[in-house]
Amino acid sequence: MKFENAVLTGACGGLGQALARRLIAGGSRVALVGLQRDSLAALAAAAPERCAIYTPDVSDGMAMAAMAADWTARAGTPDLVIANAGVAGGFDTAQGEDLAVLRRMLEINLLGVAATFSPFLAAMRAGGRPGALVGVASVAGWRGLPGNGAYCASKAGLIAYLQSLRAELRPTALRVHTVSPGYLRTALTAGNRFAMPGLLEPDDAARRLLAGVAAGREHIVLPRRTGWLARALGLLPAPLHDRILLAQPRKPRAGEPGATDIPGLRR
Repeated sequence: MKFENAVLTGACGGLGQALARRLIAGGSRVALVGLQRDSLAALAAAAPERCAIYTPDVSDGMAMAAMAADWTARAGTPDLVIANAGVAGGFDTAQGEDLAVLRRMLEINLLGVAATFSPFLAAMRAGGRPGALVGVASVAGWRGLPGNGAYCASKAGLIAYLQSLRAELRPTALRVHTVSPGYLRTALTAGNRFAMPGLLEPDDAARRLLAGVAAGREHIVLPRRTGWLARALGLLPAPLHDRILLAQPRKPRAGEPGATDIPGLRR
């Protein structure tokens, strides 16, 4: 299945760049949404007549609505919207400054997905044509992990939100896809000090994601074996499960060596 018109957030890095390259190479018109204009320009250079660059904060509903209006005027209503923008980082409830991390992570990882879908939804539904809304969640949203409460909460909330949206859109030609990556070799995992089983290259993940969407799979786990491992761990008694994970190094918190940047964070 070829997508004619795609909107992609988080297009600057890792999985987003790989998705952008594949969509552009496949002939799609692509709205490239991210915060690094130079990175987006390098992607758009492959097909400037089919791409447009946007740099809003995905949690800003008004900015996202303006992006959607401009893209729709240029290219028409999309048949694929991928809400891929996301941030990650360690979290410690005992540290008061980390409450800002939780707030910002929820804004980007959860609110940002709804703000991405919202301005396109009415037109996509009214068109009556098949379309796909893709939210990139995480295996980390399946169960809370020590030292990762903000990220797990944001992705668990996203999974529940996508379930609700999917139910609402059942009577329409639109399909909602929940993507749950495990570990991808991106900037978000570069600082991890713990084992990352099933580590996947971004281009491989992008290929599998788009194939899963084209095949109509509502739940896409990347890679599947990581999902099986997470499910198997989830069968353990909770105290044992937690003891195993507590023995692992924690993800770096904002400001610590190896931590990834969280745009717009004010601590």
